[in-house]
Amino acid sequence: MNIQKIKIILFNIVLMLLSFVTVVPFVWMLISSFAPNSEIVKIGGSLFPTPSTFSNYVNIQERFNFLGMFRNSLVIATTITAITIYTSALVGFVFAKFQFRGRNFLFGMVLSSMMLPWAVTIIPKYEMMVNFGWLDSYKALIIPSAISAFGIFMFRQSISQISDEMLEAARVDGATDVFIFHKIILPMSRNTIASLAIFQFLWSWEDFLWPFLMINDSAKQLISVGLKLFNGQYGTDYGGLFAATSLSIVPVIIVYIIFQKQFIAGIASGSGK
Repeated sequence: MNIQKIKIILFNIVLMLLSFVTVVPFVWMLISSFAPNSEIVKIGGSLFPTPSTFSNYVNIQERFNFLGMFRNSLVIATTITAITIYTSALVGFVFAKFQFRGRNFLFGMVLSSMMLPWAVTIIPKYEMMVNFGWLDSYKALIIPSAISAFGIFMFRQSISQISDEMLEAARVDGATDVFIFHKIILPMSRNTIASLAIFQFLWSWEDFLWPFLMINDSAKQLISVGLKLFNGQYGTDYGGLFAATSLSIVPVIIVYIIFQKQFIAGIASGSGK
C-alpha cells in the first residue's frame, strides 16, 4: 500500500469522524423529541433518552401558535430568497458584462460591505426602520435583505465566465439586454441560483435577532423567535422545544434536497455557472 492510498484512507476516516460529530446532536435531538422532560434531564441515564411519547408533537400548537409562525417564516424566507436571487443576478450581470465609469470602484464597495460585522449595522438599521414607520411590519424584514453583497459577488463571478461572443450574437439577432438577462443569463446561472437559494433561505429561516427586534405582534412573529417561548422562567420544556425544532428544520432540508445537485456542481466547478 503506497503513501497516497494511506493518505486517502486517513482523510476518509477524518471525514467520517467529523460527520459523526455533526450528525449525532441532530439524532439526539430527534430522539429526545419523543421523550418526556424527566427522561431528557435524567442524570446517569443512557446517551440517548428512551422515546416513549408523541405528546411533545401533539401539544406544540397548544404551547404557542406553531403553525402560524411556521407559515410566516416560510413566506418571509421564500420571499427574501426569491428577491435576493433576482437582484443579485441583475446587479451581478451589470458588473460582469457592462463597461461604465466607476464600475470597479462600485464593485469594491460591494465587496467591502461584506467585511462589516452584521452587529455593527443593527443600530443604524433599527433607527431607519423606526423613521420609516416599519416597526411590526414585514417590510422591515424583507427590504433590508433585498440586496446581498455575497449574492452579487457570486453572480458576478459566474456571469463573467459566460462568453461575450454569445451575448453579442444574441444582440445581433435583435435580443435586448432584458431578454438576454432572462433567457440566457439566468438559465446559465442555475447552479449559482441553487447555491444562493440554499444559503439565503437558511440565513432567513434561522434569523432570530432581527425579527425579534422588528416584530412585536405575536400573530406576525416567526418560528425562530417562537421557539424561545419554550424557555420558561423556572424551567425549559425540552421535549416540546426539540419537537418544534425538529419540525422547523424540515423546510431547510427540503430546499437542500431540491437544489443539492446544482449546489454540488457549482462547488465542484468553482464557478457556479
